[in-house]
Amino acid sequence: MPTRPQQPTKDAPIPPDAGRPAPGALLLTLLFGLPSLLFALLTWQVTADGPLLGVDERLSRALAHPDPAFEPLADLGNVSVAVPVLLLVVWYVARRARAAGAGRWWLPPVAALAPMALMPLIVIPLKEWTDRPGTPVVPPATGYYPSGHTATAAAAYGAAALILVPWLLTALVRRAVAATAVVLVGAVSLGLVRQGYHWPSDVVASWCLGTVLLGALWLLLRRVGR
Repeated sequence: MPTRPQQPTKDAPIPPDAGRPAPGALLLTLLFGLPSLLFALLTWQVTADGPLLGVDERLSRALAHPDPAFEPLADLGNVSVAVPVLLLVVWYVARRARAAGAGRWWLPPVAALAPMALMPLIVIPLKEWTDRPGTPVVPPATGYYPSGHTATAAAAYGAAALILVPWLLTALVRRAVAATAVVLVGAVSLGLVRQGYHWPSDVVASWCLGTVLLGALWLLLRRVGR
């Protein structure tokens, strides 16, 4: 006798990708291929002192105008700000998932910590290897490529949004949370470049890293939600 399909409980997450086909080649290229190629190109240009650095310097001169009003934007990428936000969302989602009796309720919250854990393992060696000087605005030093603050913001706010969205009831709220994560990362990036703390390419490189790591997290969450 056929059994009735199990209906989601009131507290169960609503997968935003439910009923949709597996990601196609174009989406995978956008999530992994293009960001990886752009990151490789930028890293090559930084290490080889290539012509793109001239464009980078001109952009920095046009955009870098230190202003105290932009300092709080850059501070949103501090570990002391971004990581507590991620941990709070991880705690909330784990609590909701366990209360709802979700199978492997612990996996999405734990997986959401992975991008944040991996970022320093990638960014710190790159900073030491590329040994890039900072902009004229900052004191003489090296190790500015890629931007650690941007990477922190992308990993923390992006992962928080990815695991929180399935637990939100309406499409409007889900879109608002996703947009908020994008705006926060953009605000950090703007603050860093405007204050002259980073070259624009430092920030773009961290966008690329964040896209790849968050793309991998998104694929894992889709698989777990099936």
